[in-house]
Amino acid sequence: MRHGEGYTAYDLFQDDARVQEKPELDRFLASVERSAFRMADIATRNKDDALDIVQDTMTKLVEKYAHKPSDEWRPLFYRILQSRITDFHRRSGRTNRIFSWFGSEDDEEEVYVGVDEAGPVELLAERLTLEKLTTCLELLPVRQQQAFLLRAWEGFSVIETAKIMKCSEGSVKTHLSRATNALRNSVEEDDD
Repeated sequence: MRHGEGYTAYDLFQDDARVQEKPELDRFLASVERSAFRMADIATRNKDDALDIVQDTMTKLVEKYAHKPSDEWRPLFYRILQSRITDFHRRSGRTNRIFSWFGSEDDEEEVYVGVDEAGPVELLAERLTLEKLTTCLELLPVRQQQAFLLRAWEGFSVIETAKIMKCSEGSVKTHLSRATNALRNSVEEDDD
């Protein structure tokens, strides 16, 4: 991911002593950056906000969890990311209520969503353009987006997704089912 002046969220942490001490942390941050940005971009519909969320997530992981075993970083990272996305929506909800009186408009930017592996996302993408898939994902409620992206896109198990989202496994299944049905309905509407 390149943004702004050619810097990535990952680039900001290369000088951090904790990252330099742990080359595996360095590799981990580089490996999750693109998918984290994609998830945040879909959730916020704004590249700058998405980049801020990813940077904040990486900062928190490095500050608080660099000492943890590397096999714990991925679920911790995505838990932090989902918390930051939820916080963003809470803040923007308050801001939108305040500024709705002024009739401000959101300027929409195109979002590129790539498909990395075969799975539900790829099957849907075959019937939808990536642009339409992104639009459909953006229209889902945040919890449905989170469940779909974590399960289908990132490949987390139901148990891992529940821990990341801080909810029950049943809630994850419900959110995922609703998201899948909404996306499926979008596909059927397009086919008609």
